[in-house]
Amino acid sequence: MNFESMKLKIGWLYPTLMSTYGDRGNVICLQHRAWERKIEAYVTHLDQNASADEFQSVDLFVGGGAQDRQQEIVMRDLRGEKAHALRQQIEAGTPGVFTCGSPQLLGHYYEPAFGQRIEGLGLFDLVSEHPGAEAPRCIGNVAFKVSAFPIAEELKAMLGTTPIVIGFENHGGRTYLGEAECFGRVMRGYGNNGEDGKEGAFYRHAIATYSHGPLLPKNPFLADWLIQTALRQKYQTSVSLAQLDDSLAMSAREAMLKRLGLTTVGNTP
Repeated sequence: MNFESMKLKIGWLYPTLMSTYGDRGNVICLQHRAWERKIEAYVTHLDQNASADEFQSVDLFVGGGAQDRQQEIVMRDLRGEKAHALRQQIEAGTPGVFTCGSPQLLGHYYEPAFGQRIEGLGLFDLVSEHPGAEAPRCIGNVAFKVSAFPIAEELKAMLGTTPIVIGFENHGGRTYLGEAECFGRVMRGYGNNGEDGKEGAFYRHAIATYSHGPLLPKNPFLADWLIQTALRQKYQTSVSLAQLDDSLAMSAREAMLKRLGLTTVGNTP
């Protein structure tokens, strides 16, 4: 397959307001893994200065985390035509990865510890609520097995097994799913709320997760799934990516899985 004629436009949502936890690493990872396959990948900033047309032109979305104040600013801007364009894109199957705070914005609402409720876009059937200033934060390493359809099956076809996703979570809010499908099942850590064993959410081709750290360099197979899905959606053709040398990332994963006591539990790519 000739990738040199293919282009990938990555839309980074509000990078100056929503990149609290090193989420730029996800953008860098996607861009470099595309370049390694001779795919032209470039990044556009979807911020207050971006038009709805720019939201509509993106092939892959990346959203990161933010504090409550920054989330309020984002949601004041992400209304009207911009919100409609993002919703259209996700509904049409454009892939995206939304970590930490950004999934809260894609749900119905986020209830902060202080201040007024922040209304979301309702793309995911979920709500997020902060239990109060005295409640402990959900902090630490997290590991979960991908369970959502069809990504679990597609990753298994790519890798030969369903992978364990590792990351780091640091959130005060608790997320509760309605009809939305969870992205994975918690093996270690808190996940959405520390109660129901669910982590993140998955809709169409959009991943929502509290796992950052950042997410994609720790789990390069997710980056490849996003790239592959974005190209397939854009060019309407089957795409098979060449394997890259991920030995360093795999060694780091082995060390983390061992630390979490998961080396004998479906230890995967």
